[in-house]
Amino acid sequence: MDVRIDSSWKKALADEWDKDYFRHLTAFVRDRYARQTVFPPAGKIFAAFDSCPFDEVKVVILGQDPYPGYGQANGLSFSVNPGVDLPRSLRNIYKELEDDLGCRAPLSGDLSCWARQGVLLLNATLTVDAGAPASHQNQGWETFTDAAIRKLASERDNLVFILWGAYAQRKGEFIDRSRHCVITSPHPSPLSASRGFFGSKPFSRANAYLVSKGITPVDWCCVDGCQNL
Repeated sequence: MDVRIDSSWKKALADEWDKDYFRHLTAFVRDRYARQTVFPPAGKIFAAFDSCPFDEVKVVILGQDPYPGYGQANGLSFSVNPGVDLPRSLRNIYKELEDDLGCRAPLSGDLSCWARQGVLLLNATLTVDAGAPASHQNQGWETFTDAAIRKLASERDNLVFILWGAYAQRKGEFIDRSRHCVITSPHPSPLSASRGFFGSKPFSRANAYLVSKGITPVDWCCVDGCQNL
């Protein structure tokens, strides 16, 4: 696995490349791509980092795994390729977006316009076997993405971390709440969205914090106009 990643992140995570866990991870991922169908496409593994350079991050939205269905995963958490049916979690995110900010519910599931505005859409695990959720967990990705979050939390100030669900919240336990805004709620999955995700207003809360720190807010309503940004 060649580490093709935005230069700012390659520098920020320079200590990780030669560690034993990353060598194991590299061998594992190469083997899986050689043997079977893995998502996202290899060129999109680091799409979250490539779309959102280290110094431009404003908001982090943490997911767990890429979507395992054909044509879905594009390397950005919760995002799918244009023209793909919206997964249920993303439908619920859009429902909350509409209720929170009044945006009309987008037709496209491609969230790349969020990424280009400084929203790091990061999954804890960056690859998955087709049709097999969680199949690449505990192989080293979690250590790598922990390192990315720690680097942001320690070297940047006034970031917004949006942590949906218990898994994301555990992963972000170390974030210093005195330096950053941490927004938590249940996951947008249909199994938990009605338990507090709906009505949590993460988008307006994130923007209010950014504005309070003199930072340009995110245009969360941009989704169907991504190509114009």
